[in-house]
Amino acid sequence: MGEPLWGFDLGGTKIEGIILPSLNDTTPIVRKRIDTGSQKGYDHILAQIKVLVDSMKEESGFTPQKIGFGTPGILDPLMQVMKNCNTTALNGRSLKKDLENILGVPVSIANDANCFTLAETHWGVVKEKFSPATVVFGIILGSGVGGGIVINGKIWNGLHGIAGEWGHNFLDESGGDCYCGKTGCVETVISGSALQKFYLDITRENISLQEIVNRSGQNDKAAIKTIERLHYFFGKAISVVVNILDPDVIVVGGGVGNIDSIYTEGLKSLRTFIFNNRVDVPVLKPSLGDSAGVFGAAALVAG
Repeated sequence: MGEPLWGFDLGGTKIEGIILPSLNDTTPIVRKRIDTGSQKGYDHILAQIKVLVDSMKEESGFTPQKIGFGTPGILDPLMQVMKNCNTTALNGRSLKKDLENILGVPVSIANDANCFTLAETHWGVVKEKFSPATVVFGIILGSGVGGGIVINGKIWNGLHGIAGEWGHNFLDESGGDCYCGKTGCVETVISGSALQKFYLDITRENISLQEIVNRSGQNDKAAIKTIERLHYFFGKAISVVVNILDPDVIVVGGGVGNIDSIYTEGLKSLRTFIFNNRVDVPVLKPSLGDSAGVFGAAALVAG
């Protein structure tokens, strides 16, 4: 057996670690999680990571040769500091260098959407149904909107480290201001929180996205309008990705991705916007669930 794969999913509330035997064997040797404690600051996050790594070394009897980390943001390829992190204590920090210093091993970093895409490519629905797919576009469509690109089994980061970040393409002025400083981003229109806000603006009733979906099947006009908005703009937003990247497979993760109608009505919308007379690209639900992030982090150090 080659060196086991060590991966860590660094979230705002928890850090999860896993040791896998190889890309071909996903039976965890060790899998653990601890609280991040991000409210206590950057140094505390680093200390928690060290605690978890040391605990897994002791439990497994293995010492990592390199470690992959999935993060809630991007490592700027030029400046080598973190950016666009919703765990704000990480922004502007030399996370890769600092982790390598405290852990004493080489570290690879990718954002959570890239890790999700990598995991679904190597072990998830892409592997199960469309292997080998050369180009995979993975979507996180939840309270925010992100994306990742995997080509020939490897993450494509891009020059600025932002490849796949379709959530901050312009989509429609009606989305309003985005936290990124722009207006009308995809995230402001079809994220779960944006759809809830749209319903709230119509009805003055603040309910969950799942309840909106339920009500759309009960002739609630505002709920129907909200879900139709999702269908229309999902197709429009995805068409830009397909026109430029033309992936072999698209995988949709996140809470909004659980809405079944985007795989039918959303694809009808895509058909009206794509620069082609048909839609052949499979748009799929993922199969790994919450495991995708940490599995993808482990895959960063394979090969």
